[in-house]
Amino acid sequence: MSAGPTGEIYRIAWLPGTDVLHGTCHCGREHTSQDPIEMWEWMLAHPQGHEPASHEPQGTSS
Repeated sequence: MSAGPTGEIYRIAWLPGTDVLHGTCHCGREHTSQDPIEMWEWMLAHPQGHEPASHEPQGTSS
């Protein structure tokens, strides 16, 4: 599945007491989701969806 080590670190943490996952991409952007598949798709789609927050429309979860 992987071509080898890239040095990229992805972190996903479950927020205790909720159904929410909090992810941090290797680029530093953060994202929350209740769906683990959607979370991984967001991370692995880098850089799509990883624009700076100032360019992100309000109300989006990306």
